[in-house]
Amino acid sequence: MLAFWIITCVTGLLILTSLLPRLNKTIWWVRVWDFPRLQQTAVALFLLMASAIFLPADQLSTWLLIAAQLACGAWQFWWIFPYTPFAQRTVKRYKRKRDEANVDEHIRLLTVNVLEPNRRAVELTQIINNHRPDVIVAVETDEWWEQQFRDIEDDLPHVIRKPQNNLYGMMVYSKWPMSNIEVTDLVQAGVPSMHFDLQLPTRVIRMHCVHPAPPSPTENEKSKQRDNELMLVAGQAKRENGPVIVTGDLNDVAWSKSTRAFIEESQLLDPRMGRGIYNTFHAKIPIMRWPLDHVFHSNHFMLVELKRLPPFGSDHFALLTELALKSEN
Repeated sequence: MLAFWIITCVTGLLILTSLLPRLNKTIWWVRVWDFPRLQQTAVALFLLMASAIFLPADQLSTWLLIAAQLACGAWQFWWIFPYTPFAQRTVKRYKRKRDEANVDEHIRLLTVNVLEPNRRAVELTQIINNHRPDVIVAVETDEWWEQQFRDIEDDLPHVIRKPQNNLYGMMVYSKWPMSNIEVTDLVQAGVPSMHFDLQLPTRVIRMHCVHPAPPSPTENEKSKQRDNELMLVAGQAKRENGPVIVTGDLNDVAWSKSTRAFIEESQLLDPRMGRGIYNTFHAKIPIMRWPLDHVFHSNHFMLVELKRLPPFGSDHFALLTELALKSEN
């Protein structure tokens, strides 16, 4: 009897948290349930096993619980399925020998949330030296982090700086020149984004770097600001004719309705699809991990490499993405 009530209560909580995002509310305690869909799928599987082991098979209540658990598990898995290896890949893999004649340029992009109070800059610098990115987009950077990054300017001399002490500082380092630079608070004061043309040797890439504030009890109680910023950037990306990359800590998971709306509006591609989830947060709590750091790009690119890098003291892992730019021909 105790097992029945425990399984029933946990199943009820699973049903509730599965239904909450369907309310289309922007309040944080509703939107937060967009995040742990992988964990909720695992809970549904655990409940199914517990029901099979501890509950009598000849009781209608057992089968009603199993039906609810199956429905919740299938519903949660439906959201994350596009980011599993079983799903279709929307970005083609670059095969060096076969496609070499069709590609002019490569770009190695490192997207990283450093965690402003984190002071393990030496480890992050070592990661940068090991992987040799062409462009680094670093968020939560303050004046201390700006000083720590001085050494990498020897290899990445072109810099856009906006250090801040409010967890929304941003800096971009590039080995190629940047032009048409715009640093702006798109939606919320003190929450900047960066937009610029990246001048590769033969092509120009338009880049949008963002870090909107999340819905949470300590920041924005609603997701409107984050969602509005994403849709504004999506509109800008859609109007571009050439190669486009959008990257940063979106404070949103890849499978949420807001991210799906961003992809639909911008017409950009997510290289994660069909390859894996690549959770970048929380680096210190394995059971609470989901993909918050993203790279989206136009159909001008193929994927060379997508890799989550080792921890360095932040609550985020850095994400390394290498893209191959298709030939204009």
